[in-house]
Amino acid sequence: MNAKSVIQPAWLRLTHWVNAIAVVLMAMSGWRIYNASPIYPLVFPAEITLGGWLAGALYWHFFAMWILCVNGVAYLLANGLTGRLWQRFFPLRWNELKADLWAAMRGRLSHADLARYNAPQKGAYLFAMADIALLIVSGLVLWKSVQFPLLRELLGGYDMARKVHFYAMWGLVGFVAVHGLMVLLVPRSMLLMIRGR
Repeated sequence: MNAKSVIQPAWLRLTHWVNAIAVVLMAMSGWRIYNASPIYPLVFPAEITLGGWLAGALYWHFFAMWILCVNGVAYLLANGLTGRLWQRFFPLRWNELKADLWAAMRGRLSHADLARYNAPQKGAYLFAMADIALLIVSGLVLWKSVQFPLLRELLGGYDMARKVHFYAMWGLVGFVAVHGLMVLLVPRSMLLMIRGR
């Protein structure tokens, strides 16, 4: 394969798919953990949770947490060291974001050049990175509250950290849903994430 024709390098495709698996495992096990002590009158159906019982869900959640953290650091380092982070995601201009969102709502957003991210893509991917970071920080407070008192206080205490974690989880689930819808609308992007070109 010609290196110049590769749009998504192998390291990016690998970290993308590892991240996708880790996020699914974390969400499903997290829903089982949430069901053990819900903070809202909402319970997730057992069929979409993972772990079988609280201890099992915690094992899955911690297992996936380490995968997500290590993979996330590898993704950010590779993006930063290759310069891809700045080339692909910046600048993100408000006027371009408004114009591209308006074009997308009318079904007129061009996807002719998959090597270039449009403004909504840039915003969505940056949101996902920040949201995962918030999930990790709030998750650390829930896991080791005594060891991370500063993080706990910055998040407004343990109970608020649970809410932050809950809403950040919904933010990531929303991102994944929209991302999946976009893949259905632009199927070439799935081939790109499998083959790299």
